[in-house]
Amino acid sequence: MSIKRHSIALIGTRGYPYVYSGYETFAKELSERFVKRGIKVTIYCHKNLFKYRPKVINGIHLIYLPAIETKTMSQLSHSLFAFLHACLQPYDVILAVNSANGPFGFLTKLFRKKTMINVDGLEWMRPKWHGLGSKYFYWSSKQATRFFDLIINDSLEMKRVYKREFQTKSRVIAYGADLRYSKNPKLIEKWDLKPNNYYLIVGRLIPDNNSDLILEGFLKSLSDKKLVIVGDVPFPDAFAKKIKVRSQTSNRIIMTGYVNESETLAELYHHCYAYLHGHEFGGTNPTMLKAMAYGCAILALKTPFNDEMLAHGAFGDFFNKSVNSVSEKIKDFDLHPKRVIDLKNHSRSGISKKYTWDHVCDQYIDAIYELTGFR
Repeated sequence: MSIKRHSIALIGTRGYPYVYSGYETFAKELSERFVKRGIKVTIYCHKNLFKYRPKVINGIHLIYLPAIETKTMSQLSHSLFAFLHACLQPYDVILAVNSANGPFGFLTKLFRKKTMINVDGLEWMRPKWHGLGSKYFYWSSKQATRFFDLIINDSLEMKRVYKREFQTKSRVIAYGADLRYSKNPKLIEKWDLKPNNYYLIVGRLIPDNNSDLILEGFLKSLSDKKLVIVGDVPFPDAFAKKIKVRSQTSNRIIMTGYVNESETLAELYHHCYAYLHGHEFGGTNPTMLKAMAYGCAILALKTPFNDEMLAHGAFGDFFNKSVNSVSEKIKDFDLHPKRVIDLKNHSRSGISKKYTWDHVCDQYIDAIYELTGFR
């Protein structure tokens, strides 16, 4: 007699093994572990992103569907096609990411599918979604709480937000990170960088990541170190252009654009003097988790989410949302290298059990068992 295997579909990422952002890393880390635990995994992929389209990679089943390729419709249209397809398949559970997909839970309810959704951050508060976009994200997040069987948040603070805004319970399952140590320091030499002689920013050039604020604070500090900004946006954008133009006023600013080689990006983390984190909205942030796991001294914007991740200052320091605050904190870091070294030596300790991918996987598997009623 054969034993029934759980089957799960993952919707809302760009696909596998394509790694572009936190969602794709999440899909990769989780699905590969699911397969090793005997769960059948299917990931829905953006067809136009894949020149070659194998049906199975590393035991993970892949389905390629099209999208309406515009800035606002690409992800939503692809998700709609994926939900329509998935509702007609014998999956035990559908796992979605991104609260924008909340309304599609109506389809899964209609077809009586077991579902869970990782809703991510406060998308409705982000400046890039002002106006109608902001209203849609708030509405779609509310729809997720109506239609999905299980709402997953990645931080206690986000759980409180969903309880306050939508009067709904949610489960906290954090994002993961793997501890890493330097393997090839020479990879940073392409930018003429030396270890411990630069501050580092990693993230998209969007308003709520506050790269402009950090840049101005750094310049005002008159630090003799450099500032390396890793990231860009994949479309013409006035805010990103402003940062690029401003960076050209000082030879202490280095803009790398996207760094797609994971080994190179890791070495940039390992050898920075300190990592500067300006992300304002959202729960557990993948880039700051990497900074912790890679042994960085961290200086982060003071928010409830960042405060939770850094254990109220145990694993990093904070600046307020002002140029003067950034400037004074950078001056303080420059004047106290021993404290920076202490932060580097201690930061990996912040990757407690809840931030390990194996533990994250265990919690999602427990959720699958609960939704299906069988092991």
